[in-house]
Amino acid sequence: MLTERQLLILETIIQDYANVGQPIGSKKLQEQLPVHVSSATIRNEMAVLEQAGYIMKEHSSSGRVPSLSGYRYYIDNLVKPTKIDQSALEVIHSALANNFSKVDEIIAMSARLLSEMTDYTAISLKPGSKDVKLEGFRLVPLGSSQVMLIMVTNDGTVDSQIYNVPLGIHGDQLEAVVRLINEEVVGLPIEEVSARLQSNAPKLRNYLRGSISLLDVFDNVLSRAFHQQVFVDGKKNLLNYLTSDNIEQVKSIYSFVDHSSGLGELLNTKRDFAVMIGDELADNVLTDYSLISAKYHDGNNGEGLIAILGPTNMQYSKVLGLIDALRSELSQRLSNYYRDFND
Repeated sequence: MLTERQLLILETIIQDYANVGQPIGSKKLQEQLPVHVSSATIRNEMAVLEQAGYIMKEHSSSGRVPSLSGYRYYIDNLVKPTKIDQSALEVIHSALANNFSKVDEIIAMSARLLSEMTDYTAISLKPGSKDVKLEGFRLVPLGSSQVMLIMVTNDGTVDSQIYNVPLGIHGDQLEAVVRLINEEVVGLPIEEVSARLQSNAPKLRNYLRGSISLLDVFDNVLSRAFHQQVFVDGKKNLLNYLTSDNIEQVKSIYSFVDHSSGLGELLNTKRDFAVMIGDELADNVLTDYSLISAKYHDGNNGEGLIAILGPTNMQYSKVLGLIDALRSELSQRLSNYYRDFND
């Protein structure tokens, strides 16, 4: 159990580190704390926090930075959303007050607003998107070496792509693939389809004599269907918070955000407000990032989600306050849209 002073020091380290991005030392803390505490006492308390795993040393610096455990403790026990100022609220209200011709435009605007107001990557999930399921899948022959892959979701979306059949692959093998896909993934929410297919990849490769090109085409079509439900803005902002110049890390992060199964899993939460940090995110791709998500309602029995993907040392209080304000405005705007549409 941390003492009041230890809690105050942990909170101050996290907030200062978010502001300056540099390790925080005892002298800096002494200046920032609202109560007078000697530098020696602060160092002793920092040692306790470090031993508990809430802060850690970076390199040879005498300062400390928060650990992932420290961030988790802070979010679960200390953080309080900051109420956004009136000018920011007016920006949100004005942007959402535009005349929109369809719901997609409103959802896309909410992602753009979040990204512009935070300089992070913003994600908006359409109301009812979690109920969108793969309803049908088939291959239509176009000739001796081509078929059209067609996928249908239960919201009426139909997407397709032409597939060039590799030499040596015959109709009975393609039919076996179609049967397997229909048996395994038809009826599933679209964000779960890719993961289920991966578990059946050995069988599919066997049917296709080792070729995975059909799976790649299917995944492309699936991703398009998924991204008709999800709007991402400010994707390039992810690069601002990389801790290295590793090009493979850059590719992995971009692939994760573009890929339906990874992003779908990330957004699959039952909580009204959720914060995921570092290694809580998938596949260790986003260890330097955090995701803050919040549900909103559209006034038409639909539920959507808005989220921010940013650095682990983001200003959590500010972002939580902004997301809370935006989801409230978004809910109201969508309620008005459906009311006017039905009148």
